[in-house]
Amino acid sequence: MILEAIVTTQNSQGQTHIAPMGIHDIGAELLLVLPFRPSKTLDNLTSTRCAVINYCDDVRIFAGCLTGRRNWPLQPAEKIPGRYLSQALSHVEVELLRTEDDETRPRLYCKTVHTVNHGPFRGFNRAQFSVLEAAILVSRLSMLSQDKIDAEIDYLRIGLEKTAGDREREAWEWLMQAIDRFRRQQSQKR
Repeated sequence: MILEAIVTTQNSQGQTHIAPMGIHDIGAELLLVLPFRPSKTLDNLTSTRCAVINYCDDVRIFAGCLTGRRNWPLQPAEKIPGRYLSQALSHVEVELLRTEDDETRPRLYCKTVHTVNHGPFRGFNRAQFSVLEAAILVSRLSMLSQDKIDAEIDYLRIGLEKTAGDREREAWEWLMQAIDRFRRQQSQKR
């Protein structure tokens, strides 16, 4: 099962990096992190050998990380050197067990060392789902055709318009600005 989460890692100077990522829950307190190369998450996790997996329902954090908004409030982790998101509904502190190297996407197997629940998860509404899916599209703009992006956005907009609150509308707008920016840059290259 892949869980959409926010991964926080620290470099050797203690600076925190925040990145959205699909985390594979492979059971028995094991999580698989698959960052693409190059990646600060990859560099930090292999250097410090620990990370925090944050589960939250504020989709602005997912959209924000993909659009240059990475300044989210943090709190110190309890069992590892690291930090978790203040808005996290829960967080899992992990240690790196082993790495399977790959040119594109190394496999980082992590062991859960501490789990904390901060608040209840009441579920995602359709707008939150739309923002999460649009964020994934934005993370892959250079890999997808313009027609594919347009079709997906048109479909996702339906759920957004029916169920969005202020947070979801703000996050959606950030993502649409990122898509527009990408398209302008692509047209300037031609």
